[in-house]
Amino acid sequence: MPYLIDGHNLIECLPDIELDDPNDEAQLVNKLKGFAAMARKKCIVVFDHGLPGGHSSMSTRSVQVIFAAARHKTADDLIKSRISRTEDAPNWTLVSADRDVVKYAHRHRMRHMSSAQFAQLLGGTSMAEEARGEEIHPTVSADEIDELYQAFGGEPD
Repeated sequence: MPYLIDGHNLIECLPDIELDDPNDEAQLVNKLKGFAAMARKKCIVVFDHGLPGGHSSMSTRSVQVIFAAARHKTADDLIKSRISRTEDAPNWTLVSADRDVVKYAHRHRMRHMSSAQFAQLLGGTSMAEEARGEEIHPTVSADEIDELYQAFGGEPD
């Protein structure tokens, strides 16, 4: 099942990439390349504000990268256009939190996964989890560390 991804929407859910970083798109593309290789899935990621727009040289066979030209279209416009042209839409999954785009995908029988859910697939804790106060970096007590040393026959340094 291939994925059609709203790139900047997904970046907002990743704790290790910032939207104001000038390399945020490249960082996400690298994550997607790793995911696509491990999961053996195809991904198309669409970003806003590309100059001059269109397919990016960051694309590979498994991860296609597309930028919306700033003057003419938005990523949402390009995603909707791609959804309407996809003959096997029920076999694809849209990754977005944009309600309008999600509704459009549902009308074309395309599956949907929230950006926060997909962020978890990429191995990151979503910002939604952070906002709910869920523990991101669990702590290990001194007693638990001692138990581990005993279990593996080691002594603390």
